[in-house]
Amino acid sequence: MEHFKKMRYLILLLICFFSLAAAAQSSGELSRDLNFFIQQALTLNPVSRDFKNQLLMTKIDSLRLRAGYLPQVTASSTGLYAPVINGYGYDEALTNAHTFDALLTANYNLINKGLKTNGQQQLLLQMDSIKYVAKRSELDLGKTIAEQYINAYASQQQVMFNLDVCNLLDREEVLLKQLTRSNAYRQTDYLTFLVTLKQQQLQLKQAELQFKNDYAALNYLTGIKDTSTVMLKEPVFRFEGNTLTNHPFFMQGFAIDSAKNSNERKAVVLNYLPKASVYINGGYNSSFLLQPYKNFGTSAGFTLSVPIYDGRQKKIQLDKLNLQAQTTTAYRDFFINQHRQQIDMLYQQITATEGLYVQIKDQIKFARSLVEVDLKLLRTGDVKIADLVIAINNYMAAQNQFRQTDINRLKLINQLNYWNR
Repeated sequence: MEHFKKMRYLILLLICFFSLAAAAQSSGELSRDLNFFIQQALTLNPVSRDFKNQLLMTKIDSLRLRAGYLPQVTASSTGLYAPVINGYGYDEALTNAHTFDALLTANYNLINKGLKTNGQQQLLLQMDSIKYVAKRSELDLGKTIAEQYINAYASQQQVMFNLDVCNLLDREEVLLKQLTRSNAYRQTDYLTFLVTLKQQQLQLKQAELQFKNDYAALNYLTGIKDTSTVMLKEPVFRFEGNTLTNHPFFMQGFAIDSAKNSNERKAVVLNYLPKASVYINGGYNSSFLLQPYKNFGTSAGFTLSVPIYDGRQKKIQLDKLNLQAQTTTAYRDFFINQHRQQIDMLYQQITATEGLYVQIKDQIKFARSLVEVDLKLLRTGDVKIADLVIAINNYMAAQNQFRQTDINRLKLINQLNYWNR
């Protein structure tokens, strides 16, 4: 009867952990991988849509800029009436007493080709900047999702291991109870083993709760509105060793800033070139003093502006841009040194972590062998329960150390892949 109770307990534990299977049967989805969560995050995150809209708005600005180069046609009308009462009023020689005009005017700015090119280049650089920031935002989001996915996967592995240990201890508890009844072991030995079993069952519940919390946090970061859990596949990260890319992605930001600075310098110089425009208008313009019905006509003209002196503002603007360029260069040089150091440090940590695998696996092998031997001796009553408990605890500690080492390695590779682009 006691055996059936234990089996029922294990079945309930399995149902509790694998309830995700029943929830996912309707959709046919029994497991998810890291790529699923990253793609969901990129789809659901409003920041991605924000950057896409910014690119579209920049293209609209480009169209508006080109439209500004075309002739601008406007219709205008003004009227004036200045009465003179008993000799009091404005001088009619200046105001003509009453005037009216209704004109259609076409203006065309004779814009320098270099100024046009500079304006278009400014918009192109703005688009490049948006694309860079958007891509970096995707990388940051992917790195964050991967970090939380690793945490959730580690919690899932902890649940599976604790469940295996519970199954093992539960089977041996039935045998130990029989041996205790036959006086092969003392009652205190049985209680010692039972305490270990209860502790492991409690750890299993805690591990299940931690997995649910980590999985919920993963859904929250991704933007998935779902409280159920699904089995997570083992994350796979590509590790190519200590090979720094020839054109790091993060250097593009500094290149764009430098190009913007150069383009702004050209804009300052171009703004001090002579500016000219021509216009032509036609319509009605009259003071109503003489034959107003004949005051329909047309006119044409031009304007020319040549900068001569503005208080050395040109030099001031160029000096300001020079300081900005120096700041960008300083940040770039600092980043290059830090980036190289970051790559080397991560590579060393990964190499050191991988070096622990052989030792930890040997430790697990020896601890497992000791547990198996003690379990065989348990059937004949030739092992101390305290020694068996110590062996089980050592095996669990070695397994936990192996999983923690593997999780740390995955996190380090995730960081390395993020920076080495």
